[in-house]
Amino acid sequence: MAANDPGQDPESVGDQRLSSLDERLKAIQQAEQVRTGTAQKKPERGYSQGNRVLSTLIAGLVGGGLMGWCFDTWLGTTPWLLLVMLFLGIGVAFRNIIRISQERPE
Repeated sequence: MAANDPGQDPESVGDQRLSSLDERLKAIQQAEQVRTGTAQKKPERGYSQGNRVLSTLIAGLVGGGLMGWCFDTWLGTTPWLLLVMLFLGIGVAFRNIIRISQERPE
């Protein structure tokens, strides 16, 4: 059926044309990236593992420090709980980093 036939929904014809155009555009963009050598590569597993290590270390320090500071202000034990929780946060972060480092990067 043609686009002007009364039995066909005009929106479905437009959707088919748009999806066809999108597919052709993606194929052309991918071919251009391959031709120019700018195709995006998926980051290696080691890179993402390094990001996990960094975020774990920062989260351990910040989380322990923040929890220690909150408990100190609540209980009035400044600076002792801050120091204890900070060291506990560091310990937990190192334990998680050791676990991450034992995973096999593929």
